[in-house]
Amino acid sequence: MKEKRYELIKHYILQKNHVTLKELEDEFNVSMNTIRRDVNKILEDSRFEKVYGGVSVKKNTLVNFEDRNIENKEIKKGIAKAAADLIQPHDLIYIDSGTTTKYILDYLDDDIDISIITNSLDVIVKAEKFKNIPIFLIGHVFKKSTRSFVGVESDELTAKYNISKAFMAATAVSMQSGLMNSDVMEYEIKKQAIEKANNVFLLADAEKFDKSTLLTYASLKDIDCMITNKHFNEEYNEFFAENNIKTIETTP
Repeated sequence: MKEKRYELIKHYILQKNHVTLKELEDEFNVSMNTIRRDVNKILEDSRFEKVYGGVSVKKNTLVNFEDRNIENKEIKKGIAKAAADLIQPHDLIYIDSGTTTKYILDYLDDDIDISIITNSLDVIVKAEKFKNIPIFLIGHVFKKSTRSFVGVESDELTAKYNISKAFMAATAVSMQSGLMNSDVMEYEIKKQAIEKANNVFLLADAEKFDKSTLLTYASLKDIDCMITNKHFNEEYNEFFAENNIKTIETTP
């Protein structure tokens, strides 16, 4: 219970950017002494810093969605193109919400016959022009900051849909912490997609690696293929070999 509260408090601070101890006390309905102990623990995370009367997110800790949309655009497109090359007619694919995954549809033939499951508004808009692509939307609440639909039942995706290929995004990636994202509401969707898919492809540019963020939605061992512009060191290559993970290294 305590560990879960730590994570919820972290998420709250990340969303607000700065909070007072009194605000945390009221929001989480615990005593000030408990909040002080929780904050001391949370300050072990390098993303946060103590300020007078509260806690703040350090500058440059997280990049917002709109800025991430612009960063490394050509690199992201190159990764998306490599992912698109893996899609075959009659595939039933899940396309995750993300600033790289949204470009996949730019590289598909206009008459390709596939089905798409997604929670991404950008993917829905792009898929609309394809005459042979039915779109299955998941998520009941629209989140403007990430242009995605969130909020699913605990088994909504796994119970209803078959997924041949899942093309996943992550805010951060590492061997130790796996595939990470910073949004509690998107966590369940990503987790279910990984569990249901026959093949899992991670699209991640080099800037995402060996960093950390709020939540781990899957182990790195859970993916089948890594698509990235990163050139991996021996430790990563050994990990991929041991876990039968294919790597596709792209250029812009």
